[in-house]
Amino acid sequence: MRRSTRVRRSSGTARSKRLLAVVGTLAVFGGIVAVTQISSAEDRRSTSTRPASAACVEPSPGATAPSGRGTTRTWQNGRWVRNHWGDGQQTVAECEQTRDGGADDGGSAVACPDVAGQLPRVPDRARAEVDRNLNLLQTQIAEADRRLAAEGRRGEEFVRTSILQPLAARRRATLERITIAIDRVGPRPQGLARLAECRVAPTGNNGGGNNGGNNGGGNNGGGNNGGGNNSGPGSGLGVIANDCDDSRLQPHDGFQNGNRCVSTAFGEVGAAANNPSLLITEFPERVDANQPFTLRVSTRNLVRDRFLAAGQGGYYVESSLLDDQGLVRGHFHTACRMLGSLRQPPQPQEVPAFFVATEDNRGGAEPDDVTIQVPGLPGAGTAQCAVWAGDGSHRVPMMERANQTPAFDVVRIQVG
Repeated sequence: MRRSTRVRRSSGTARSKRLLAVVGTLAVFGGIVAVTQISSAEDRRSTSTRPASAACVEPSPGATAPSGRGTTRTWQNGRWVRNHWGDGQQTVAECEQTRDGGADDGGSAVACPDVAGQLPRVPDRARAEVDRNLNLLQTQIAEADRRLAAEGRRGEEFVRTSILQPLAARRRATLERITIAIDRVGPRPQGLARLAECRVAPTGNNGGGNNGGNNGGGNNGGGNNGGGNNSGPGSGLGVIANDCDDSRLQPHDGFQNGNRCVSTAFGEVGAAANNPSLLITEFPERVDANQPFTLRVSTRNLVRDRFLAAGQGGYYVESSLLDDQGLVRGHFHTACRMLGSLRQPPQPQEVPAFFVATEDNRGGAEPDDVTIQVPGLPGAGTAQCAVWAGDGSHRVPMMERANQTPAFDVVRIQVG
């Protein structure tokens, strides 16, 4: 059985893999165009996350998490990191429960210290065992979280003695196994036992989807300058259209449907120095089939606080927004798909083996890391794992200049 090897960006092999993968992916982002910045309206803030008329629809294929939960949470460096599977798609029953005031991301959940981010460089010969135990730690948290949701009302003493203390004991044993695995083939990691204790923390209800603008829903039509109007932006260039007035397609409805025309204005574009960028800073070169692994992603100039669930009508309905520092408000996406060929581009409609959208109310002008946990990839072959920024309504953020590279990164990983 081949084992995974964690590599960093200083590796020449990794650089070559990145260049090959990026070349094969540029076409995805080739449609990005430059637009004029609209003014910053002070009344654009709102707590609305979904149009009142939004209906609950069946999720797209491959949109639900392995656990069946639409949103999964990890506690990293003192904050919740929310991964929205399928860009916030839910089953009809989950959607109706949320819409009717049922369970949501609010309330409390079990918060444990991040272990993966505290480990030293893991030797290659220990990687498989360490990854298995890191995955077990997440399973333990999920089980405790489910019990908290079901029995948390029984009181603080019950939560402490029946949920948190048993969880700490299980984590302590798992952390010891990680320590031993690394100690066998490398320097013994110190202090992992201190990461065993967990607590109950509020998840908050101010996550990405609840802090946003009121520019969405198609209320800001894509401009009043028809294609033949030579007095507006792009005059003299023969612009064919910049709104949906003459389109033969039906209006886009905020859901993930094609053959529609989107009238929502592009919105605000920041200065070049404030445009977002990101990088996959750590990834395995090789994993076994169905073996869990992690990707470490570093973002710059992306405030990860804005997420309108695409599965609930939040797709392309809101104009891009900047914060008070001129930084894009949004989130980022991670996807891994198996490549059937290394000589021909993949079919664009195929569902990826893994996909989440991540927002955590962090991020800013300085580089900031987030760890993405991939539960495993099926079968053998070459996986293309990509990360790209999104504004609140899931578009790749605009750049000031045409010769700036958009905020995305791609790596290839051998599976099996």
